[in-house]
Amino acid sequence: MTEPLLSADRVTRVFRGTRALDGVDLTVHAGRSVGIVGESGSGKSTLLRLLLGLDSPTSGTLRFRGEELNRKDRGLLRRLRRDVQVVFQDPRSSLDPRMSVGAAIAEPLRSLRVQGDHRSRVAEVLRAVGLDPDVTSRYPAQFSGGQRQRIAIARALAPSPSVLIADEPVSALDVSVRAQVVALLDRLRAEQGLTLVLVSHDIGIVGQLCEETVVLHHGRVVEQGATAQVLADPAQPYTRRLLSAVPRLD
Repeated sequence: MTEPLLSADRVTRVFRGTRALDGVDLTVHAGRSVGIVGESGSGKSTLLRLLLGLDSPTSGTLRFRGEELNRKDRGLLRRLRRDVQVVFQDPRSSLDPRMSVGAAIAEPLRSLRVQGDHRSRVAEVLRAVGLDPDVTSRYPAQFSGGQRQRIAIARALAPSPSVLIADEPVSALDVSVRAQVVALLDRLRAEQGLTLVLVSHDIGIVGQLCEETVVLHHGRVVEQGATAQVLADPAQPYTRRLLSAVPRLD
């Protein structure tokens, strides 16, 4: 198999004497979908920040396209920002209410200095997420929660990333629209050849979207492997508890 796009090798992160992550190994290969699942406090958010280059590990090594991820390497961080985009949990807080839809989606194109016709690219990604390009002059408050999350996904797609990290992408949405957003992410991954990293407490959604699953518990990887295997025959009691306790989508 080719070199991973993202990897973590025995990564530990300590905060005031507490190990938020403890010797975590992770590999994310191009074109694959990987779910990182666990309850609150399991270390998911800490690992996400490290993968995005927003924090540094206490020990261990993170790599992006084979290069060690050093936050002092501005060139590498620029390439990471362009190639790895994130969709956050709550579109109400991730979208600036003062920015029009068009301006919000074009913002990463401007900040990352992406060449080309920005207006055309904004229209293209809006169509990709099932929205009419005519909405560019409207504001986030004029849309439903599901539509706002589609706008947030369009913004993440705008700079043509290789990796899309989705951080609890449906947990803030009404049950009636969760399945729609899950289906959208699945379609975009297939159509655009995206590598998907899904961070979630809901192992049912991970089962719908991800080929591989990593289970975190108290900062440690307690189980990982092909999602079908993990869901069908979990080796750890903690994984079995996640399967039995978390509500599934209809």
